[in-house]
Amino acid sequence: MFSNQPQMRPINTYPRWAYFMLAIFFSLAVLYALPNYYGEDFAVQITGEKGAPVSQQTFDEVVGFLNDKQLVIKKSSLEEGTAIIRVNTSEEQLNIRDEINNYLTAKDQRFVVAPNFVPAMPDWLKNIGGQSLKLGLDLRGGIHFLMEVDMKTAIGNREKQYIDDIKTQLREKRVFYASIDSVPNLGILAKFRTEELRDEAEVLIRSNSSSTGLQTRTRETENFYEIVITITQTKLIEIKDYAIKQNIATLRNRINELGVAEPVIQQQGSDRILVQLPGIQDSTRAKEILGKTAILQFRLVDESAGMNASRAPIGSELIEEDGRGFWAVKNAVIVDGSHLTDASVGYDERGMPQINVVLDGEGGGKMLAVTNKNVGRPMAIVLIESRGIYKQVDGKSVLVDTEIIKKVVSAPNINSPLGSRFRITGRFLPTEARDLALVLRSGSLIAPIYIVEERTVGPSLGQQNIDMGKTSIMAGFIAVLLFMLVFYRVFGLVANLALVSNLIFIIMIMSLVPGATLTLPGIAGILLTVGMAVDANVLIFERIKEELKEGVNPAQAIHNGYDKAFSTIADANVTTLIAALVLFGVGTGPVAGFAVTLFIGILTSMFTAIVGSRAIINLIYGGKSIKKISI
Repeated sequence: MFSNQPQMRPINTYPRWAYFMLAIFFSLAVLYALPNYYGEDFAVQITGEKGAPVSQQTFDEVVGFLNDKQLVIKKSSLEEGTAIIRVNTSEEQLNIRDEINNYLTAKDQRFVVAPNFVPAMPDWLKNIGGQSLKLGLDLRGGIHFLMEVDMKTAIGNREKQYIDDIKTQLREKRVFYASIDSVPNLGILAKFRTEELRDEAEVLIRSNSSSTGLQTRTRETENFYEIVITITQTKLIEIKDYAIKQNIATLRNRINELGVAEPVIQQQGSDRILVQLPGIQDSTRAKEILGKTAILQFRLVDESAGMNASRAPIGSELIEEDGRGFWAVKNAVIVDGSHLTDASVGYDERGMPQINVVLDGEGGGKMLAVTNKNVGRPMAIVLIESRGIYKQVDGKSVLVDTEIIKKVVSAPNINSPLGSRFRITGRFLPTEARDLALVLRSGSLIAPIYIVEERTVGPSLGQQNIDMGKTSIMAGFIAVLLFMLVFYRVFGLVANLALVSNLIFIIMIMSLVPGATLTLPGIAGILLTVGMAVDANVLIFERIKEELKEGVNPAQAIHNGYDKAFSTIADANVTTLIAALVLFGVGTGPVAGFAVTLFIGILTSMFTAIVGSRAIINLIYGGKSIKKISI
């Protein structure tokens, strides 16, 4: 007998293509989680300055140098312009880093030589895009800094720029003013002798208010007609945001030249920057480089006062040169560090360290114009640094004040007109010259930054955290496996297979997602998802048991158990997903690390518990006439 009715698929069965797709998904998960099985090698990474590739010749010279010194190398390779030297221990890693650094410095070649960890996976895995988990600072070891940007100085610097612009604007229009100064808690105060001059000046200033972000109001005192000029709230927010972003860019340049692989530099809150330096243990040098606010200025010396002046003439200030006394230096700046494009260390005819400076076109033009008129006169090279003054309050280091330190690096005579390229000579130690060149080359900070929190995690403590994390996951994992096997028998075995798959999926996703980093709280998130993954299967299995008690046949009970438990599982997991998203959105550091693994773990656990476990159950019981199931 024939029928046009479509044939109904038996319950508890999946089409073959579904099993085929699941097999592909699982195979890919295993494949891309596999790099973590091989672990990582200690390595020294060599990259060119500002991302330039390392040449084959330089790579061969470095490897030859290490072989000549009979230093043990596990493996060396040149990968996409980056030289990787693999070694066996952390001690060998630090020793070889120092040897390579000294070798390249002696040859006057600028490279970033950094300790790093590189995956030990075979080449075939690397060729298909395999990656290992990225470990956070608490697992890898290194230095954690929380740095605060001095917003008061950032706003003060902008006020000075506004004052200079306003003075220039009024002079050009021949509007004479008595004084224009910054007044604390008030803003910029401009004083005029007559009301007409004040009103004319206000019109000029207001004409640019839309572009400069200034607002004005007038007032009168006994002797002057005044304009109070303040920065709008919108502009203040813009200034602060710019200070944070520019300081992050400058810090990133300095950290790259320090030789740090895979640093973390990100904004935290409205005025703080989080810096994490994996693999770095010398916090003193890191603080000196990162926190240094080195502003270089070129100014003419006021020859009317001479050397060792006791009082500065009008328009000048006294600035000390180490070991030589005070110079009277004119306030007018010829060129500052904002025009500097490069600074490198060299040696003069006497073998003394010098700094070779390169200016941009505008800075070179200004330098040429001034030095052309002042040949034979001394020009002071002034270095300005800011340092924080801290006080212990309730066990925490709190910034209470700032100290501005100015010093004359040297004050040589201008022997000939200078352009975009020249050299700075002074009594530098080699390390001082290198650090100063690094700071100048990486750019000046828009505003001083001060370290408000510092933590150092040693490599041994990081490894201890990894071992403890592995132990906790394995202990929780085994306990859950035994529980499911004892209470749910065959179904428990299926849940255990889904649980193993879930862990593999989590590792695969965390390895491949750009920017995903595994931290110690992240391990806690994985451990939590292990329990939550099994929770979905417990709901399903208990529902199946209830169906069997009500006399439903086993095949239908399995079908009902999965279908009726789905809404409960979905509701519970969606609410947890929302909580994980909120934690990630508002949390930082450890909280965000926990939220990432929790979010990924919930998604993978729902897939493996509902789809994966049912696929295996369907293979065992689907499409058959069964009278009894092991649950």
